[in-house]
Amino acid sequence: MLGSVGAFAFLASLGATPVHAAEPIFDELRFGATTSIGDGDNQEDGVFPSVTVFFDPFGADSATGFIEKVLRPRVHAGASIATASNGVNQVYGGFSWDVDITERFFVELGAGGTVHDGDLNDDGTSGPKLGCRLMFREYAAAGFRFDDHWNLSATVEHSSNANLCNGPNDGLTRAGLMLGYKF
Repeated sequence: MLGSVGAFAFLASLGATPVHAAEPIFDELRFGATTSIGDGDNQEDGVFPSVTVFFDPFGADSATGFIEKVLRPRVHAGASIATASNGVNQVYGGFSWDVDITERFFVELGAGGTVHDGDLNDDGTSGPKLGCRLMFREYAAAGFRFDDHWNLSATVEHSSNANLCNGPNDGLTRAGLMLGYKF
């Protein structure tokens, strides 16, 4: 009991608030598709339907000031599915930061990691050679809010192993559109 009170006091001192049963578990849900913008051996064929779920455990929506916004990111988790044989399926997660340009326009940056099922080494097949299963993933998005709930964003994302694995590091680079619903 005292440990719970201490943990709550610590989180409250950081500005975090507990989630109440009436609040939605998800902050936002986005779905859409991307396509490879890599060239040569880095090119993947097809489109990649994707879904991303955002959580707001740190109260990013209520953060004020630059420092608070940096210290209170949203958490995201998602997946993208390949539609062609040389495409790569991914499951990813990380942190996201939003910046409002106007009431309707926003930009977003995210960083984290991904696990994939792509080729690790050059085996004579087409498509990127990725070196290891776990990679870094970052993305940038520019979006427009239609209202308090719906938004559309253009995204560009990149995943690579940062040359930390023994093997190639062709990486994955994709761009696309995502339709979002904020709860």
